Amino acid sequence: MNKQAVMTIVFWAAIALAAFGIISSLGSKGLFGLVIPVVVLGAIFLLYKYPPRRWARKTKPKIKPSARTMAKVKAQSGTGARKSSGSSKKRKDYPFHVIQGNKGKSDEDIPKFH
Repeated sequence: MNKQAVMTIVFWAAIALAAFGIISSLGSKGLFGLVIPVVVLGAIFLLYKYPPRRWARKTKPKIKPSARTMAKVKAQSGTGARKSSGSSKKRKDYPFHVIQGNKGKSDEDIPKFH
């Protein structure tokens, strides 16, 4: 059974139990017993739909790109087509390199497929 089917079953079981609870509370407490849960659920819904400003997600202010950045974007888009990977550098220059060991190399140690 996949996860979606299990979640559907759990959801409908919760709905059925909630409906059973509402019906049973109506029988024992009357209509007044339903007022508090309805108010609480309504408040939760309103807080979810219209959160207070201090809880709302803060949007980042739009930052105007510098003239230097705009010049770069204009230079790249001015060619009309994207540069192919052949025109750019094949390798990056990193500030580290491999130091060869002192054991020496033999033809048997070098892998045939690299």
